[in-house]
Amino acid sequence: MDGANALGQFLPLILIFAIMYFLLIRPQQKKVKEHQAMVAALRRGDQVVTQGGLVGKVTKVKDGGEVEVEIAPGVKVRVIQSTIAQVLNKTEPASSAADK
Repeated sequence: MDGANALGQFLPLILIFAIMYFLLIRPQQKKVKEHQAMVAALRRGDQVVTQGGLVGKVTKVKDGGEVEVEIAPGVKVRVIQSTIAQVLNKTEPASSAADK
């Protein structure tokens, strides 16, 4: 009887954890994966918004997780890739004929 009683006491805690996982943790993990994919797909010419609210055009994707963003004509800033919050206008990928 003690084993069934102990399980009955922990069942609500297990249910609360399961509900929190499906309502909070899983959607957050999905959002993080989408953000990482967006950042990995950045290319020159994309118009982006940083987490600080700067709007600009990507002029160079550098190694080390940095991008160069032009926020005004002739004004370029280095930004950490992970701080890009949104891509406003995506440039079309170059055709395979242009790569050859």
